[in-house]
Amino acid sequence: MTTPPQHRTAWLVVFAGGVAALQVGKLPPALPALQAELGLTLLQSGFLLSMVQLAGMSLAVFMGLWADGMGLKRSMVRGLCLLALASGLGAFATSTAALLVLRAIEGMGFLLVALPAPALIRRLVLPAQLPGMLGVWGAYMPTGTALALLAGPLFIPVWGWGAWWWLFAAVSLAMAAWLWRSVPADPTAHAVAGQGAWQRLRRTLSAPGPWLVALTFGMYSGQWLAVVGFLPSIYAAAGVGGALLGVLTALAAAVNIVGNMASGRLLQRGWAPRSTLWLGFGAMALGSTVAFAPFTESLPWLRFAGVLLFSGMGGLVPGTLFSLAVRLAPGEQQVATTVGWVQQLSALGQFVGPPVVAAVAARAGGWQLTPLVTVGCCGVGAVLAWVVGRLLAQAQSRP
Repeated sequence: MTTPPQHRTAWLVVFAGGVAALQVGKLPPALPALQAELGLTLLQSGFLLSMVQLAGMSLAVFMGLWADGMGLKRSMVRGLCLLALASGLGAFATSTAALLVLRAIEGMGFLLVALPAPALIRRLVLPAQLPGMLGVWGAYMPTGTALALLAGPLFIPVWGWGAWWWLFAAVSLAMAAWLWRSVPADPTAHAVAGQGAWQRLRRTLSAPGPWLVALTFGMYSGQWLAVVGFLPSIYAAAGVGGALLGVLTALAAAVNIVGNMASGRLLQRGWAPRSTLWLGFGAMALGSTVAFAPFTESLPWLRFAGVLLFSGMGGLVPGTLFSLAVRLAPGEQQVATTVGWVQQLSALGQFVGPPVVAAVAARAGGWQLTPLVTVGCCGVGAVLAWVVGRLLAQAQSRP
């Protein structure tokens, strides 16, 4: 069966999200070089990892409204251009403060790409194809992160971290041009059923669904970025380097794609969202315990298996939550705003998670207490998933 042109264009939107995710994933493999060259401490590294989320943590819901107003395609193209600019300037940074500021700007560009994407995908595909494509979209972050983690340890020792930043500036600019030429133009701007931006925002934040999805995403995203983001530093300290370091860390991020894809298939086959969320959070709790607990210290293969379980089965969570964001939005006109709010609390989790894990590790003198953070997040996420299940049941019981 021939793939419709609109469906192929929806895949291009997913690729653009992956390019934006590259900007997030480019930092972890560069941390050892930055620590050596700029003298970064462990805590500063944690804030540098999370700084890209500053814009999302504070502005995502408003940028979702802004993106909806400027047009979905225009937002993504401008976001990719902003990423290219910030990454190009970052290659010249000579201080931690400059890198922090530019990472915050990259965070704004990332939002302009990521927030309108689910609504744009919905515009480009048939309704029957939407759940599957949203599951694919859920894999954009681990895909981009995995590619950066795989290539970084091979590229940076040869060319340096500055050239690594320039590379992603060029990739973002090329993706912006491709998207601009290939995606259909945005419809003519018009008032959305007489609702202004503040009315849409008020309706979104007064509904329970967006809050539940956003809080659950925050419980997932903070711990995932903390664990995967620090893997290069953890393995480098253990004497692992070069190609093996890149393969191990990239694989840990890449298996998350499997969970995202699986979530879409399970939901299409009738699984309750609560069940996939429970399965994902349960696997993350078990996997992180196996990966960092003292009783596995002499079994490195078992620890890595725990990381794979944590990231792979954990992918069920974002894949399910992207579907719920569309499903639990208070109306068709609030989907982009709902995605913005989900991204905002997700970014808050990613901003808080790495520094908290780094602080716990610094105080404990190692990573053995990391499960205290991750299992706690999983427990809260499981409770929120139960509440989501009740909300969906109430919605289905209404005439």
